[in-house]
Amino acid sequence: MRPARGLLPGGGAASGPVEGSTRDDAAVCQLSEGRALVATVDFSTPIVDDAEAWGAIAAANALSDIYAMGATPLFALNLVGWPREKIPFEILGDVIRGAANIATKARCLVLGGHSVDALEPHFGMAVIGEVHPDRLFTNASGRPGDLLVLTNPLGTGILSTALKRGMLGDTAMQEATRSMTTLNDGAMRAARVAGIRCATDVTGFGLLGHLTHLVRASGVGAEVAIGSLPLLEGAKEFAERGVIPGGTQRNLEAATNVTWAPDISATERMLTADAQTSGGLLLAVVEERLPALREALAREGTLAAATIGRLTDGPPEMISVRREL
Repeated sequence: MRPARGLLPGGGAASGPVEGSTRDDAAVCQLSEGRALVATVDFSTPIVDDAEAWGAIAAANALSDIYAMGATPLFALNLVGWPREKIPFEILGDVIRGAANIATKARCLVLGGHSVDALEPHFGMAVIGEVHPDRLFTNASGRPGDLLVLTNPLGTGILSTALKRGMLGDTAMQEATRSMTTLNDGAMRAARVAGIRCATDVTGFGLLGHLTHLVRASGVGAEVAIGSLPLLEGAKEFAERGVIPGGTQRNLEAATNVTWAPDISATERMLTADAQTSGGLLLAVVEERLPALREALAREGTLAAATIGRLTDGPPEMISVRREL
């Protein structure tokens, strides 16, 4: 067996330096020939106004890293920062209820957690999952010619910012909330069916940021077709009006490894870098397995199954964004 980069052999403790340069989605500790544990942690400030929906989003977001590694969640611990003098604990109860509902759907036990006083509310989870080492997904397994498939639409960062600025109502936010509370378990199962070994989820670094981690870890380049990106309704329109999160702007500024076709607008560039919360999986699939993947994604009912680009043989780490492939 060839362990992936970052996989720790032995009984759970690293005896030397740990390889972290691939910036994969979660830590992996191999316990035996047929068993590895996957660990991740994630938390955030409120994304939406509804407390229960925020808890659900935060839980789905934390679980996403487990699925991005091809693993099944086992248990989770809640992480809470709460301004007890400003916000009633009843609201925290709603947040925890929303998270528990998502954890139940994931068949993931919530076994407690930890809370501290904070100036503003924070909520998230530490999650432990399990995977057979031979079925592990990593962002270092991409090969030239692999097609890139995205399983959720983009735009949650822009729409969440519009909501915070009072430019978008709760009803109009429902599609984005549905996207952010959709578990990536179905996308992970579909990827297994298609024999995929290279995957990542698209969250805070945006599509370009997470794809950069993938091409860097795999030693390949990539092409992205802007015309093939699935978008949430209203995301492009708000971006055109300048409703851009700070994280999205920073993501785009960091995309120094990206070349743009002349007809790609400033708005479209922002959409490729939009900082997502609880986004979908980005899967690298060999071309002959694409029909099997699309069929499996359709059975699982993922929100998107868009072929948005391909991996190339170079130059390594470089991403070319054009109108179409």
